[in-house]
Amino acid sequence: MKKRIKVADLPEFDSSKYLDSEAAIAIYLTDILEANDAALLASALGKVARARGMTEIAKTAGITREALYKALRPDSAPRFDTVSRVCAALGVRLVAQAIHPAADGFGG
Repeated sequence: MKKRIKVADLPEFDSSKYLDSEAAIAIYLTDILEANDAALLASALGKVARARGMTEIAKTAGITREALYKALRPDSAPRFDTVSRVCAALGVRLVAQAIHPAADGFGG
């Protein structure tokens, strides 16, 4: 008989080992942004910052380490300025993209 594995017994997935380059971070955050959930974005930025070193990201972003932890909690809604500064410190930027691009590229 096969041994059943309980979901609660499985280790939590840690994406940080895959966030080893600016390109990987950009892809990860682009996928997160598609969920259109500010708390999820804050949590994802927190994971990336921890993967890269929270102290260094806070220093580069010009934010105290404690404030950065607080801003990037999973249940937080950080200000755009904070998100922008953290993204810059991570070497990525948020980009607007048309949801329904027009054939001529000008909306008409």
